[in-house]
Amino acid sequence: MPTARLLIGPVLRRVVGSSATVWVETSGPALVRVETPDGASGEAPTFTAFDHHYALVVVTGLTPGTAAPYHVFLDSEQVWPEPGGKFPPSVIRTRPAGDLGARLVFGSCRETTQHATARKLPPDALDAYSRRLMASVGAGRPGERGGPADAADWPDLLVLLGDQVYADQTSPTVRKLLRRRRDRSAGAPADQVVSFDEYTKLYLESWRDPEIRWLLSTVPSVMIFDDHEIIDDWNTSAPWRTETHRQPWWPERISSGLASYWVYQHLGNLEPDEIAADPVYAKVVAAEDATSVLREFGERVDAEATGYDAALGRGESPAEAAPPGRYQWSYSLDVGRTRLVVLDNRCSRVLDRTHRAMLPPAEWSWFTDQVHGEYDHLVVGSSLPWLLPPGIHHLESWNERLADSDRPRVAAFAERLRRAFDLEHWAAFRRSFDALAQVFVRLGSGPAGQPGDRVGAGPAYPPPASISVLSGDVHHSYVARARFPGGPTATPVHQLTCSPIHNQIPVPMRPMLRLGWWRGPSVVARALARAAGVRRPPVRWRKLDGPYFGNAVSTLRHEGRSAEVTIEGTAPDGTLHTVARRTLTR
Repeated sequence: MPTARLLIGPVLRRVVGSSATVWVETSGPALVRVETPDGASGEAPTFTAFDHHYALVVVTGLTPGTAAPYHVFLDSEQVWPEPGGKFPPSVIRTRPAGDLGARLVFGSCRETTQHATARKLPPDALDAYSRRLMASVGAGRPGERGGPADAADWPDLLVLLGDQVYADQTSPTVRKLLRRRRDRSAGAPADQVVSFDEYTKLYLESWRDPEIRWLLSTVPSVMIFDDHEIIDDWNTSAPWRTETHRQPWWPERISSGLASYWVYQHLGNLEPDEIAADPVYAKVVAAEDATSVLREFGERVDAEATGYDAALGRGESPAEAAPPGRYQWSYSLDVGRTRLVVLDNRCSRVLDRTHRAMLPPAEWSWFTDQVHGEYDHLVVGSSLPWLLPPGIHHLESWNERLADSDRPRVAAFAERLRRAFDLEHWAAFRRSFDALAQVFVRLGSGPAGQPGDRVGAGPAYPPPASISVLSGDVHHSYVARARFPGGPTATPVHQLTCSPIHNQIPVPMRPMLRLGWWRGPSVVARALARAAGVRRPPVRWRKLDGPYFGNAVSTLRHEGRSAEVTIEGTAPDGTLHTVARRTLTR
């Protein structure tokens, strides 16, 4: 018997060319090895932090165009697949040479597993998707005709867009554990996690859900946080940050939240060739015990954001205020001819009133660099929707203007509204909202060989066939089409929102969200914003599908220069049904 057990995983993260990464958490130190029958393999010793043990294994030597079952060993003892497992084999699926298409499955907001929650929520959409994928495997063995290597709907990537765990809305099981603890930070909320060890219980509960465990073991995944990985309204405003930092338990909460996010989610976002170059990873694997490394890292990341705003408030320029070597959570990758850029909408926000923005200038410059290049489709992953119902958009922009008022009572009133109604999306960061619209206009204008071409380090490129913003957060799903003044762009631009995977929006809020799409309420909200001095948005948009308020998962398909999105909701029996299907290209 192995001295260590497999606690969470294996989680298949990135598959790039003939390499892949597999993440695990174990009960003790071990040498983790991953092997496939055709000779591909990789191994890594676990690293230790906060008395927990993890490894990210780089598997090399994979054969293109195959779906290879794999085994996981701890100190030479096989621990995966588990003996007597009822699910299909976990596989690493590589793309065949010349496959230029992409199939991205996406969604957000999964409140623990349906096996643990006490709430009467609709069936979990990701569980339902996993069960359907398992059924498709039964058509043939991996790699054979009809097996997963050939299935037309087999996803290339699972894109999870925030609230993978809820630190501030815990299950009865986790709350019971918290009540038994005697060493918690002073004043720590009784029903919320604060320490790193408490965070690990959230992932243990969520990712050991049998269907989710299998899905994560066999479909590559990338992730980005939203607020509930840390706390509701995280970094909504400068006053919020000031008030929250006064709480005696906050330093442990933020450092533990960021450190656990790095371990469980962000590390696997890196490509196999990028892992060794990550400055945090190098320190973690070099340390006998990486507890202090990760604690200091979490503290430093939060301090960098706070210090940057403080320097701007003292009158320093953005360039002078920027800390050297600031850690970046945003990332970019290619799947076939699709470019996916996933943006941090939370941690790196600029909250200084005169420079308020979703991203600091250096990271925004990185983003604009990433969207140049040779590809057919651009996908921007943003945990928060860029395009909201228009009426709500105008209210958020109005609220941002009032919160910036020099009159203390007006600003305080606006701040209370902001927190009460979560008025904190791109519309509440109008500088960034407008800048993103300008990027899309620049990318999507003009035929090939014309001044509107995208220009990168090399020659000019024609506009992409589609631009899609994937989002979650708002607990309802919809498709919206953007239109820009001055005539249509060559590239269709869409907002694709899919949320929640497993949660539920309060019933009284649903009429307000529906009204937000109606012309009458939108005109009134726009008039209110205009009266406060808010300029007209540089883009107009209309809803094509939705809103749908059930649990859902969506699939974005790119084949050649065509694009299509499908939103699927859960039925009471736990199966999926199509809510909307929309072609996104001309």
